[in-house]
Amino acid sequence: MTDPSPPRRYRFGAFEADVTTGEIRRQGMRIKLNAQPFQMLLMLLERPGELVTREEIARALWPDGVFVDTEHGVNSAVNRIREALGDTASSPRFVETLARRGYRFVAPVERIAANGLGTTAQPEARPEMPILPAEKSMAALPQPAIRPRSRILATEEDLPKSPHGVVQTIFILFQMMYLAFYVGALANLAEIRDLVSPLPNAAFVFRLLIVTAAILIPVRAFILCAVIFRPPAVREKLLRIWPFLLVFDVLWSLSPFLLLHHINFGLALACTALLVYSPFAQRSLVLMGAGSAKHNSAPSVG
Repeated sequence: MTDPSPPRRYRFGAFEADVTTGEIRRQGMRIKLNAQPFQMLLMLLERPGELVTREEIARALWPDGVFVDTEHGVNSAVNRIREALGDTASSPRFVETLARRGYRFVAPVERIAANGLGTTAQPEARPEMPILPAEKSMAALPQPAIRPRSRILATEEDLPKSPHGVVQTIFILFQMMYLAFYVGALANLAEIRDLVSPLPNAAFVFRLLIVTAAILIPVRAFILCAVIFRPPAVREKLLRIWPFLLVFDVLWSLSPFLLLHHINFGLALACTALLVYSPFAQRSLVLMGAGSAKHNSAPSVG
């Protein structure tokens, strides 16, 4: 017998998907998601904890007779879902990838029918292993007060909610600052050569400065374009290159000492200390939404 009240909405975490309007909301704020990624999300929400194959998704999104690159289409759809939900493929909270097979929704899902009644579907739990006597005796021993593994890097949950425009502007200013460092250094090579000449391996230091500045100018240009135009999965791309940038940003945190002809040593040291924090601030801004699609609370038109 069919359910007389099919789900009208799905609630998972801080999100809610409305089947009738085709919208996703987070705490009342509408999140932009196109029709095909939303349809794929509904397929996952209908079967939490179950594998939804790539073939099933392709058949649902592109009926027979429609000629498209379904492989790229499915990848693009899941990337847009993850971007909308703030999810990642490496540590999924909602959509898990099963390599070469498909996807699985791993969070609990509450189905809310048109009559307002709701039921919660939990992903299938793994069977628990029996506890051996030796393990019971170990469990009885006093445990350390702090059990969770301590984290150094912030997660999305650790960061405050800030206006998208503010986050985006600050992140762009960081990129412009570094571009100014690189261009300024290359424009004053003669002065910098005189400054580093007393150092051991002065020639190596001078060449390293030139090479890294020349490499990082196009890298910063790429980041600026990615943040301004917001391609799919831009957050994952920025987080992936962050360890590479961390090394160079820490190295270029010494750039205030290239201005010792114009500022004193104490001011250069203070600026360097601030710049050491800069790559971590940029990572936090990416997690807070820099480069991601702007959340829009206005109702959709059409």
